[in-house]
Amino acid sequence: MSTARVTDPGTAPVGAGNWVAQNGSGELADMMGIEFLEYTVERTVGRMPVRGNRQTVGYLHGGAFVVLGESLGSMAANLHAGAGRLAVGVDVNATHTRSATEGYVTGVCTPVHLGRSLTVHEIVVTDDDGRRCCTMRITNLVKDAPVP
Repeated sequence: MSTARVTDPGTAPVGAGNWVAQNGSGELADMMGIEFLEYTVERTVGRMPVRGNRQTVGYLHGGAFVVLGESLGSMAANLHAGAGRLAVGVDVNATHTRSATEGYVTGVCTPVHLGRSLTVHEIVVTDDDGRRCCTMRITNLVKDAPVP
């Protein structure tokens, strides 16, 4: 498997191992400041700033955690799906166990199941001190990509 360390998707090598360079990270991920740091079928890592993604009381918004997790899980599933196939999210859940108020949160996405038609990934999000803040699971349906 190829590994892409992607902090600037525009400079990363294009190929089967770099979904971000080929397709971009998506408007929402860009707007939230998500950086993709590692990208393989076995492990996808990204981080997101807390600043700019907080709710009114100063905590990282729970939905922001989910955006990070779903971005990592969906991109990992699409890397697994391969050419001519597309992975789309059908279920995501999140358990928030700690708040983050500053710095960055980092998500590590690993596969639980990689099948022909379904993938399941777990995403663990930690703060800058390595404390777990959120645990997520995403299920993606893998199907043939639409013909352009």
